[in-house]
Amino acid sequence: MKDAQAADLKEPNAMTLSTASPEGRPSGRVVLLKEVSDIGFVFYTNYTSRKSQELETNPYASLTFYWGELERQVRVEGRVQRVSREESEAYFRTRPRGSRLGAWASHQSTVLPGRAPLESRLRELEREYAETEIPAPEFWGGYCVWPEEIEFWQGRPNRLHDRLRYRRKGEYAWLIERLSP
Repeated sequence: MKDAQAADLKEPNAMTLSTASPEGRPSGRVVLLKEVSDIGFVFYTNYTSRKSQELETNPYASLTFYWGELERQVRVEGRVQRVSREESEAYFRTRPRGSRLGAWASHQSTVLPGRAPLESRLRELEREYAETEIPAPEFWGGYCVWPEEIEFWQGRPNRLHDRLRYRRKGEYAWLIERLSP
């Protein structure tokens, strides 16, 4: 994203990230969109999490943004790649201290016998990093979804919704199509 004219977001934006297992089983979860640029949509996570493992096996995902009160939705489908280590570390330094410690404390998506081990690990980390900067874990970083298709949906009366799909034609051109509702 360094070369891109990135627009850092000032407020968290929730989006649904959908991935698929190697067997083709879909899974979706809400994550925070942290950056939008001319390259794509960036979010951060633990690289050992379920979503990351699915993305490493099948590097395609979809994103869904929904605003019910406005009757609007945007869907994005595309290829996913990790952002650079430098970008991940730079973003990590901007996170609140508790979130940085939480990244170290959580073995995301693994089974816990209860909440106590997680809170105990957090207390250990608070002591360990009481006087020092908290480094970004090697197992943590960002992904960028490079859009190949974007669909804009606008609710309309009688379920005759407007749907416009943009499909990539080459690196910088888009084919725009109106879809039947």
